[in-house]
Amino acid sequence: MPDYQFAADATEIPENGMKLVEVDEQLVLILKVDGQYYCIDDVCTHDGGTLCNGQLDGHAIACPRHGATFDIRNGAALKMPATQPTGVHEIKLDDGQLLVRLNQQ
Repeated sequence: MPDYQFAADATEIPENGMKLVEVDEQLVLILKVDGQYYCIDDVCTHDGGTLCNGQLDGHAIACPRHGATFDIRNGAALKMPATQPTGVHEIKLDDGQLLVRLNQQ
């Protein structure tokens, strides 16, 4: 199992905001909602588009291309046209740094 890797300083992600980062050559989104951090793939499973420019509404992020929506807590597809979840990754806060462990999918 891969180790946790530095992804960003916690101060870089505003409340109800997100940041696109690269972890081990993979683009992921780090999001912060209600003081909690989440990490998901920057991929809409409908057509492979990116989620980084999508609208964040609570724990849901909408793909800017066709409106597919995903739950940032577990990656679940919430709204068509997506039917498959996007990937989620473990994230932890350690001394002001956000560390991510990529899940093998």
